[in-house]
Amino acid sequence: MTKSPFGFKRPEDSPGFLLWQTTITWQRRINKALDEYGVSHAQFVIMALLLWFQENNYESNQALIADKSKLDKMTVSKALKKLVELGFVQRTEDTRDTRAKVVQLTEKGKAMVKMLVPIVEGIDKAFFGNVSMSDQQELIKILGALLAKIGE
Repeated sequence: MTKSPFGFKRPEDSPGFLLWQTTITWQRRINKALDEYGVSHAQFVIMALLLWFQENNYESNQALIADKSKLDKMTVSKALKKLVELGFVQRTEDTRDTRAKVVQLTEKGKAMVKMLVPIVEGIDKAFFGNVSMSDQQELIKILGALLAKIGE
């Protein structure tokens, strides 16, 4: 008999598998809500980041969006192209680096993201509210530590 390649007796014992299931379930809820507005989850994340950048005086560009969102560059590029088409985002030439583009929300984009943030945060509150606030804080701590260690 061949030895099993699995390091766990049950899929539920694998932190990676549980993270996958949790992420997929959470994303499904977010996507369902965002579909009504014709915005993908990646597009929402980018618009939310752009609003946060603006509120905190960051000059945003595609590289910063990719870095903070952890989305790959191609996904960011495609999402930005669509957001420009929808009139939610504008790109202008960076005065310091002509190869780069400054990315900003339009007034229409600000209105959209300000409407969507409470919807998404409500989904988060309901989803993560299934565990105690102290467990939520511990989860944030663990996930932050994982991201800091892997660097990507």
